[in-house]
Amino acid sequence: MRAFKDGILPGVEFQKARWTGGEITPEIVVLHDTASRLTKGSAANYLRDNSRKVSVHFVIERDGTVVQQVPVDRRANHAGRSNYHGRSGCNGFSIGVEIVNPGRMTSGAGDKARAWYGVLFDLEEYGIEWAETPEQGGGLWMPYAEAQIGALIDLLQSLFDGVDTLKGITTHWYISPGRKVDTNPLFPLEQVRSLTFGREDPVDEQVELASVVVGAGEMVQIDVPGDVLNFRRWPSFNPNVIATIPDGTVVPVLREGEFQGRRWLSVLYGGQEGWIVSGYAAAISFQEAETR
Repeated sequence: MRAFKDGILPGVEFQKARWTGGEITPEIVVLHDTASRLTKGSAANYLRDNSRKVSVHFVIERDGTVVQQVPVDRRANHAGRSNYHGRSGCNGFSIGVEIVNPGRMTSGAGDKARAWYGVLFDLEEYGIEWAETPEQGGGLWMPYAEAQIGALIDLLQSLFDGVDTLKGITTHWYISPGRKVDTNPLFPLEQVRSLTFGREDPVDEQVELASVVVGAGEMVQIDVPGDVLNFRRWPSFNPNVIATIPDGTVVPVLREGEFQGRRWLSVLYGGQEGWIVSGYAAAISFQEAETR
């Protein structure tokens, strides 16, 4: 394995897990949510040493810190009963990556979401939203932190560069349907795959098909008094912010569409095309824009 010494990724802290198995030839990476508290080290410490014989190769904290606990060529007990394209027992041929996240939540008091372990999270502070899929069902879900997605992509690129036998990236819900729901519905799986493999992003084509071009000269003014508005690569609250636009800025509109129940606008800002939520932008005429 290139760039690995004894199955350990250079530059990443290694904490040897108690439940480390025999040698494997990894062919896929399986992504998980920890369904745990967000406190740094909480999930990693449990996965490193527990009585349930659970273990994993890597843990990614909310701040993007990556910890390795099992060498990539040794078995970890992360998948349980599982099947990948007709082949059962995924622990025997996969690398497991746990991303710190509370998992499915229910409504709590006020504008809060309640994790299964009782902790309440503010919906607005954490960007929590309702989502439902046939595979995962419905619930309140917390988006992944920007730092986590960035760290995950860096990790995956290192794994696919260094482990010749790896062929694909999948999720726990895919290999254990009906039994597991992670990663959650807000996880940008296709974007992660595209960025890992250096392919053209398929989401761009999907977004274009689901939106329409607006009339030439249409402008909007950003309306977030005393604040800035996130300017996103895709019309989604998943981690994809490319810049922030100050309140009062006037920008031209290129496209519009409805995604996940919200109206979004594609605008041009700083020489880049990106997306904003239309509710934070006020329509303005070209003549008005010229006088500002």
